[in-house]
This record gives sequence, C-alpha cells and structure tokens, in this order.
Amino acid sequence: MKSATPFPLSLAPVAGLSFVCLFLLSGCDTTPRERQEIVRQEARKLDTLADRAGDRIDRASDRAGDYTASARARNRQPLDPAAEATFATELLGTYAAIGQLTPQTIEPAYTQLLRQTRAKRRQWTQRDWDYATSIYRRLNDRLKAVRLDVVGRDELRIRGLQAEFVAMEAGRDIKDLGQAVKE
Repeated sequence: MKSATPFPLSLAPVAGLSFVCLFLLSGCDTTPRERQEIVRQEARKLDTLADRAGDRIDRASDRAGDYTASARARNRQPLDPAAEATFATELLGTYAAIGQLTPQTIEPAYTQLLRQTRAKRRQWTQRDWDYATSIYRRLNDRLKAVRLDVVGRDELRIRGLQAEFVAMEAGRDIKDLGQAVKE
C-alpha cells in the first residue's frame, strides 16, 4: 500500500524540521546572503542552548562531586562507640547484644531492626544511617557465625529484610544526591 504523503513517515520526527521547512519556503523569496544570515542566527541560537545545557551539566557535576567528597570525609570519621551502643539499643531493643544472638533470636533481631528503621528513617541524617549501617553489618557478621544452625524459613525472611534495609539505605543516598545536585 502506498503512502499518501510525499515523504516517508520516518522523516516526520526529525529535529529541526520546522527550520528546514522555513528555510525551503523562504528560499525562493530571499537572496543567498539573506539565507546565509538566517543560518548564522539559527546556529547562534543552537550554540547558546548547547552552552546553557553544558553549564547546567557542569554545575550538577560539581555538586555531585562535592556530595561525594563530603560523604567520603564523613565515612573516614570513626563512629563513636557510645553513640553506636545507644543507637543499637534504640534499633534492636532487647536484641542489642548482637554477639549473644542465637540462631533462634537472629531473625527477630532483624525484624526489630527493620521495624525501627522503617519508623525512623525519614528523620535520620546521613550520620544516623552510618550508625544504622554499622549495626546492620554487625548483625550480618553474627548471622554468618550462626547461619548453619538457622532454620531455612528464618533465613529466607532474613534475606528479605536485608534486601529491604539495603533498598532503604540506597534510596536515602539517591535522595540526598538528587538534592545536592538540584541545589
């Protein structure tokens, strides 16, 4: 079946089509020198747009770099053991003695950690997340020590809770990076 249009439809979405049409239509009514000036003006407009876009990308890149540098500096600062113990008590409650967790109590400890993380994560700073992540890692280390004695269904629940914690932490990092780039 033949197309009713003289041009193939694949050319319709080409960027700058309106400029080409304007140029072709005005080509009969203008001199080559006038057309040359029109092309120069349009090229200047495109250059200006490209410069502005490049400046925005540069600013966003600088802000992302600043965010990364501040995150690295924060990560180099050691966590305060007393504050970490307080945070562990707040997040884990009766399971705060991570080194004493058994195969039967490890899953409830993860459940408690996630319950508290869900409730408090929106008001946490990045430093609070550092403490929570440290506690999460210690819990993971304890899981490695007792894993062979953990019931299969508990281990499956723990894996789901671990995935949720990592997702919440990554979401916060992405949100903070987005805000840093936007500002």
